[in-house]
Amino acid sequence: MKKIFLLLIFWASVGFLYAQTTTKTNRPDENTIVKDDAGNVYQYAIWQKLLQTGEYAIRSVKIAGEENATFLLYRMSEEEKAEKKRKKAAYAATLPKPRTSGVFIDGKKFSFDKMKTLEGLKFDFKKDTGKVVVFNFWFINCPPCKQEIPELNELVEKYKEHKNVVFVAIALDDEVALKNFLRFSPFNYNIIPNGRFYAEKHGVKSYPTHLIVGKDGLVKFSTIGLATNTVFWVDKTISEQL
Repeated sequence: MKKIFLLLIFWASVGFLYAQTTTKTNRPDENTIVKDDAGNVYQYAIWQKLLQTGEYAIRSVKIAGEENATFLLYRMSEEEKAEKKRKKAAYAATLPKPRTSGVFIDGKKFSFDKMKTLEGLKFDFKKDTGKVVVFNFWFINCPPCKQEIPELNELVEKYKEHKNVVFVAIALDDEVALKNFLRFSPFNYNIIPNGRFYAEKHGVKSYPTHLIVGKDGLVKFSTIGLATNTVFWVDKTISEQL
């Protein structure tokens, strides 16, 4: 009887260890092999950047003779992209409101400054009132700032017919650096170069920082960093002001 009992413990232990080894995660990371349908292997930085465009996705595929799963990189159809956006928006709606910036207070009057964009367009919202102004404080070497650009470009496209919605990106970088960056990574906000003055004036120290000022000149929303539902709340706040 004792032998049977010890044997049962042994097999239970083996089963537990087996379960531990066979349920390991297949979450893709920097060590994951990612290929396209032609067999080309993509480095981590490259396939991550492609995913961030919103045009591509990856899925796990099992290749005969290989122990670890390989991931296939593919361009999504319009239907797949629409479904992905729908699911993401539905999930974002269930999350708590992102943390506030701490430097902009909801309901407080915002102090506008005269600004000049990279393209030479001048803004003076003290005189040109009645606009919903969507600010983004950022800089080129800020990873989350760059990561959110494709989604922010989608917002610009969504509200392009609303002339009373103005998107302004205040960059810390100079004109030369910005022009070089934008050649390969278009950012469709109105870009304000050399924006450190504006950031310091308002006490902005975390990037990206989002701020929305309503038609009445009052702060409606602000947040720092990039959370899963950051852009969702930027979009939500804009729509509420129209």
